[in-house]
Amino acid sequence: MRRAAALCALLCLALTACSPAPAKQSSTIFAMDTVMELQLYGDGAVLAESTRLITELEKELSATDPEGGVYAFNHTGTELGKSAAELFLRAMDISRLTGGAMDITVYPVVLAWGFTTGQYRVPGDEEIAALLEKVGYTKASGFDLPQGAMIDLGAVAKGYTSDLIADLWRQRGISSGLMNLGGNVYALGKKPDGSPWLVGVRDPFSDTFLGTVEAEDVAVVTSGAYERYFERDGVIYHHIIDPKTGRPAKSGLASVTVIGPDGTLCDGLSTAFFVLGLDRAAEIWKSCEADGASPDFDVLFVTDGGEIYITEGLEGSFSPTNDYDTGDVRVIRRG
Repeated sequence: MRRAAALCALLCLALTACSPAPAKQSSTIFAMDTVMELQLYGDGAVLAESTRLITELEKELSATDPEGGVYAFNHTGTELGKSAAELFLRAMDISRLTGGAMDITVYPVVLAWGFTTGQYRVPGDEEIAALLEKVGYTKASGFDLPQGAMIDLGAVAKGYTSDLIADLWRQRGISSGLMNLGGNVYALGKKPDGSPWLVGVRDPFSDTFLGTVEAEDVAVVTSGAYERYFERDGVIYHHIIDPKTGRPAKSGLASVTVIGPDGTLCDGLSTAFFVLGLDRAAEIWKSCEADGASPDFDVLFVTDGGEIYITEGLEGSFSPTNDYDTGDVRVIRRG
């Protein structure tokens, strides 16, 4: 009897060892004004589902498409769709956490600069001051905004999308996959060989990477001044607007990368922390103990001077490239 059981166990092990690994499936699409790359190991039909989901979210969350859900909310007062309403509330939570450094109501100012239309211009002081009268998450009462106020969910839309796609993949039995939604990366599980995914963090001063982060079931989201900008009279203006000043943020940071299991949160915080600067962002991180009740995330900062700061949770998982020495990396600790 024991011998039969042993033979059965060996047969099961042999069958498991011989079973083929899930096939790699991949696709590339253009959506939400960026190139998106999806790859997973498993059923390729899930990619088609993912594409449909992205397309649906793009339309519902768009503030620039006249047929978009947020556009209709801004211009006709139409009620937000389910996903847009959920994301609106999540964005308000992030605004409260960061004191309004990421604020979806700053859209009229961003529009005046031309960052959503490509018709770039430098608004005057009086114009900015008038627009800022309508800006401020604290001025919203539920989904009701002051007359003339508008929202844009772009600062959290791709992170939210990555969360929903990751949930879809899990529901369909996918345990290994990687998505890059225009700089918003989400690593699902581990690579098929059991090793963690390696996600490159772009050097804000070149087209190369400054290092890699080991990633497993986390989003890796970067915001930087290099992403979208224009030049006027020798001055460079980037797209990350400080909701307090109505002008491109000047915080001493060149880029911010936030790593954590919540893609929506990481997306919003990467923008907010860029606006706040190193010291104020680090204080928020320190106040968020990973105790199950507070947000769980880590951060990589690059200053305008090229210095790299990481929060302590990234020790051992962040590796600088040959252009940087480990001695150039400074660790921010809670203790």
